[in-house]
Amino acid sequence: MSKISLSSVKKAAVGASAAVTVFLFNTVPAMAQLISPGDAPGRIADATGGQGSLRDLVLTFLNFFLGFLGIIAVIMIIYGGILYVTAAGNQESIDKGKKIILYSIIGIVIILLSFALVNTVLGGLGAGGDQ
Repeated sequence: MSKISLSSVKKAAVGASAAVTVFLFNTVPAMAQLISPGDAPGRIADATGGQGSLRDLVLTFLNFFLGFLGIIAVIMIIYGGILYVTAAGNQESIDKGKKIILYSIIGIVIILLSFALVNTVLGGLGAGGDQ
C-alpha cells in the first residue's frame, strides 16, 4: 500500500480549486444569458420570487445565506458573553468565552468581506449587459 504525500495532496487541492474557479468564471456569464426576454420573464419572475435573471436570483440567495451566517455569528457572540460573565472565576469558562467571542468577530469580518465581494463581482457581471 503506497503512502500519499502531503505535497501531492496539496497539489491535488490546488488543481481542483483552480478547475472549479475556471469553471465558475467561464460559466456564470453564460448561465446569466439563459434567461432572455423571449423566455417570458414575467413567468420566470413569478416562479423565482420576483427575480427575472439568474444573476439576480444567485445574488439574492447568497445575500440571504450570508445574512443567516451573520445572525449565527451574533448569537455566538451573545453565547460567548454569557459564558464569560457567568464564569464565576473559572478560568476555563473565561477562556472559552473569550475564544468564542474572538472567533465570532473574525467570522463577522469574513462574512462582511464575503458580502462585499459577492455584491461587487455579481454586480459587475450585470453591468456589461445593462448598458
